[in-house]
Amino acid sequence: MTSKLFTPIKLGKIELPNRIIVAPMCMYSADNGSATDWHLMHLGQFAVSGMGLVFVEATGVEPEGRISPGCVGLWDDKTEAALKRVIDFCKDFGNAKMGMQLAHAGRKASTDMPWNGGKPIAPSEDRGWQATGPSDEPYADGWQTPDEMDDAAMERIKKAFVDATERCVRIGFDVLEIHMAHGYLFHQFLSPVSNKRIDKYGGSLENRMRYPLEVLGAVRAVWPKDMPLGVRVSATDWVEGSSWDISEVVEFAKVLKARDLDFIDVSSGGNSPKQEIDVGPGYQTGFAAEIRRESGLTTMAVGQITSPQQAESIIRSGQADMVALARGMLYNPRWAWHAAEALGAEAAYAPQYMRTHKSLRGLPVPGNPPVAKS
Repeated sequence: MTSKLFTPIKLGKIELPNRIIVAPMCMYSADNGSATDWHLMHLGQFAVSGMGLVFVEATGVEPEGRISPGCVGLWDDKTEAALKRVIDFCKDFGNAKMGMQLAHAGRKASTDMPWNGGKPIAPSEDRGWQATGPSDEPYADGWQTPDEMDDAAMERIKKAFVDATERCVRIGFDVLEIHMAHGYLFHQFLSPVSNKRIDKYGGSLENRMRYPLEVLGAVRAVWPKDMPLGVRVSATDWVEGSSWDISEVVEFAKVLKARDLDFIDVSSGGNSPKQEIDVGPGYQTGFAAEIRRESGLTTMAVGQITSPQQAESIIRSGQADMVALARGMLYNPRWAWHAAEALGAEAAYAPQYMRTHKSLRGLPVPGNPPVAKS
């Protein structure tokens, strides 16, 4: 039986060799927005290990759009050069396609690193800055009150996304994803939990979708038309009484499909401390399946996908077209190789590591024959 997980998939003009995706994962290890040697190591290990697509972490399009002072950014020549160094390495030595996730944290910006507690940093503190959002509603008690975005702020951030997209083209990314999940800026606009506006950007679903779609349209205009563009969404707020749930997300996905988006990456939650999430293995794949069925968009599932058999089942049963792993990849950066062995398939190896392939294990290393025992 041929593994469906290891069959190619085409996004725009880009063909991925398999459906295994390394999800964007914040590393909190940037230097004032610039990627560092940590990112070279972190992304490089996945690029050489048989994955179909490797995403860079959520990348702020302006300094105030970062989640934390340690987050990667892409807003000037310095941050562009730092990321290009990493991506050039991944492409020179790796076999995976490389993806970028552009983001703005909105009202959840200016927080500390998780190992420092992840608490909000006040604008008055040295490492903090003023957050902004669709409304002047703080994320939770003890968090700063964001500035409600006026027309000038909305234009500034839209331009920042466009500028960052143009930098992505120069860097050489294969795939672009816009972050509209996990309670960050565009999710804040989409959800009535965080969007309390009374103008054309608030109230109805059509109005709440308006600004994210405006930015997406501006990005689409500068990102090459034959290159894949997608979004990551939260399929529900997991908050009782919120209308931002699977039914509204399906409607949003239909609009994205009509606007020629190439894929949707389905996650959930992150927009309110009141969320009550029913967590378990594959707990979000049902959302991905419904969005795929109702909208026809190519769909990526994520969320406690750990075993090769589980991933194979998700693809084979039509719940999603791709699977994205995060913590599972941190635990086992060679996940694709091990999955290929378990499913009787093949994954690409860097030639330097080819001796670890099952067909070559135990054989002498060329140029270094074993010494005969006396």
